[in-house]
Amino acid sequence: MAGGIRRDAGALPEENSEINIVPFIDIMLVLLIIFMVAAPLATVDVDVDLPASTAKPQDRPDEPLYLTLQEDLTLHVGEDPVAREGLGEAINALTQGDRETRIFLRADRGVEYGDFMGVMNILRDAGYLKIALVGLEQAQGSPDGEKADGAPDKVAQ
Repeated sequence: MAGGIRRDAGALPEENSEINIVPFIDIMLVLLIIFMVAAPLATVDVDVDLPASTAKPQDRPDEPLYLTLQEDLTLHVGEDPVAREGLGEAINALTQGDRETRIFLRADRGVEYGDFMGVMNILRDAGYLKIALVGLEQAQGSPDGEKADGAPDKVAQ
């Protein structure tokens, strides 16, 4: 028998008192790789400037319901100014209580994100969950915020 182990028939095998650390090292290397990949994903330090979009414009409905948030934080439903406290009731009156109506939300570039989210929260509290964000259509390579060929506002969803 080539390469076999020779023992006495009644003898017990010797005890091995050495620690086998090869599996431990393998596990540690796998964990190290996982943490090296996951650590950069956990940090967010990206500067964001989101007003313009080059997304393919969606078709508008026949009578869209626009909600506009201006830089001075005044709200307009369509062309009519609305108080922040009465926004839910004003939209309910225009939609006849239909919570499935899509609301097109336009916000000025100067509006802070927290104020924008406050309006979104008011809409959500009123039960309107179908909200489309409206931005300027921007052609590839044109300066930021410049409309392509004088095109009107487009809906980016």
